[in-house]
Amino acid sequence: MTSQTPQPPAPEKDRPLRVLAAMSGGVDSAVAAARAAEAGHDVTGVHLALSANPQSFRTGARGCCTIEDSRDARRAADVIGIPFYVWDLAERFREDVVEDFIAEYEAGRTPNPCLRCNEKIKFAALLDKALALGFDAVCTGHYAKVLVGADGTRELHRASDMAKDQSYVLGVLDDRQLAHALFPLGDTVTTKEEIRAEAERRDLAVAKKPDSHDICFIADGDTQGFLASRLGKAEGDIVDEAGTKLGTHEGAFGYTIGQRKGLRIGTPAPDGKPRYVLDISPVTNTVTVGPAASLDVTSLTAVRPRWCGAAPAGPGTYTAQLRAHGGETEVTAELLADELHVRFTTPVRGVAPGQAIVLYDGTRVVGSATIATTERVAAEV
Repeated sequence: MTSQTPQPPAPEKDRPLRVLAAMSGGVDSAVAAARAAEAGHDVTGVHLALSANPQSFRTGARGCCTIEDSRDARRAADVIGIPFYVWDLAERFREDVVEDFIAEYEAGRTPNPCLRCNEKIKFAALLDKALALGFDAVCTGHYAKVLVGADGTRELHRASDMAKDQSYVLGVLDDRQLAHALFPLGDTVTTKEEIRAEAERRDLAVAKKPDSHDICFIADGDTQGFLASRLGKAEGDIVDEAGTKLGTHEGAFGYTIGQRKGLRIGTPAPDGKPRYVLDISPVTNTVTVGPAASLDVTSLTAVRPRWCGAAPAGPGTYTAQLRAHGGETEVTAELLADELHVRFTTPVRGVAPGQAIVLYDGTRVVGSATIATTERVAAEV
């Protein structure tokens, strides 16, 4: 690609776009909608009702899907001067995000519900409905960039400000979805406080609203309690690498690889060092723990790859991100029979099946896949 320019991704760049702005009720999506309107686009705001019982979702600083968030989004739309609607996607959200989350933990995997929401809700269900209604693009407050090449092809890139970059949770977007995605905040090299100051200048009441975080559909933030209420408690063993029983738990689904806190093991390790969760077996309901060194992963296999453009041909060298707020690590990767085989230049820790691995070529997002299996450093004898 010889030349690139920032968004918008319009097929006809000489006319304003009809833009559907997803407004969560937070400051980022409000400023994104305001910027899209200021750029001359024909913007309509929409808040997604994702719970059949919104009171069960988090409120205040910890939510994004409550009744108060809907009201905040409506007030922001009124100030911006754009039409506003609330769309009920609760059933689709329950099936594609909440039930998937529960099933993945039940199978001993560690899912990312925000990534699944972007894939299945914001850029599938919402985008499909938007296109059917004649909109050109869906606008969100994510910090990422879509660059359009001279030949019209589109690439997803990291945000200009790496501290706020959210391209990891957008790594599931394909060509068609990128063609209709608008991220007005992605090219802004500013601090979050400057975004808040901009919101205040625009008289948006959400300027000082705290950010949402964690999992929106777990009202009290207790993931283990949420899973237990859905799956039921099932006592099992906590064992060391040799299979020696160290304690018990109330459900293997309540643990994730790399976890250190909450193990409730009374017997200290022989070397006095902390233990971490190494493996989770839903079949035997067993949690295996051991030293940090046993978490070192040298390679992995990932399934269900999704490419932000053409699938890579042959082996290649990339950087990879394994968590939404994690750093980059160098890898070699190759697609073989719809499986992504990845080898780390330097071993990494805490890699769990169910997580997404997102590959980058510089700032460009190549694509993502779901981790299925890992290979660890051979134990010393």
